[in-house]
Amino acid sequence: MLTKFICLALMALPRAMAHGGVLAIAIGGAWYNGWQPYNSPTGQTSIIRPWSTYNPILDATDPTISCNDDGTSGALQLTAPITAGEKLTAYWNPVWPHPYGPMLVYMAQCPGSTCTGVNSGTLKWFKTDQSGLINGTVFNGFWGDGLMIADNSSWTTTIPSTIPNGPYLIRFETIALHSLPAQFYPECAQLMVSGGGSKAPTSAELVTFPGAYSNSDPGLTIDIYSNAAQTETTYPIPGPPLYGSPPSSSTISTPSPTGSPTPTPSPTGPSVPEYGQCGGIGYTGSTTW
Repeated sequence: MLTKFICLALMALPRAMAHGGVLAIAIGGAWYNGWQPYNSPTGQTSIIRPWSTYNPILDATDPTISCNDDGTSGALQLTAPITAGEKLTAYWNPVWPHPYGPMLVYMAQCPGSTCTGVNSGTLKWFKTDQSGLINGTVFNGFWGDGLMIADNSSWTTTIPSTIPNGPYLIRFETIALHSLPAQFYPECAQLMVSGGGSKAPTSAELVTFPGAYSNSDPGLTIDIYSNAAQTETTYPIPGPPLYGSPPSSSTISTPSPTGSPTPTPSPTGPSVPEYGQCGGIGYTGSTTW
């Protein structure tokens, strides 16, 4: 039944679109429809915070970079219950057109008893999941974004079992590196976490949005089509260290522990939406819509 809901939701996406974002979230057997940015906000209700456009954010210091909007909750905002240690899956519009770049997941605990009414730009965020360059070279390797595409344009992550109980925002982000400046695609959802622990993130693990990234970060200025990229096999993932990582841990990517087994480097699929073929030089996915 859940698969049927997924298919119906994805079929409802407008065909004439550039890029996209998170359309829905699944938690256990519960399915949560996403925000529809080009429809009237009147009457819309979702656990996903309102977001304004399918187009990317092109500036790491943009005031909308926390949740792809002004940071406010919706008039009919919902919050999903989830247990610490439980998985949830975010779904993007298929086939996501940008296979080169990292996948990142952040969380931020809200003050008080709810995130509703709390602006996402005022929160401290910590990174709970990431996947950058999985194998191969920067020029033609297999990336976290490619893994998301291969898994039906979705990303499954796990709520850390050790975080304190309470209201949180979760922020799913894909960063596309096929052109410069880098393209940011973040969306947020509201959660109420129970069954957690007592391990709060350290000060070194906490960041703000904007503030977590700089336009000069090596992971955002990298030219994946340069001569150097053809032999480079490491990639510095932007942002703070992962929550709970040892102080000396590296930010070089490894495959996400919650992702699917690594498929071939250039996954292909059915036709993509209009403009979906803008994967950049060297993109080998579908080019019809």
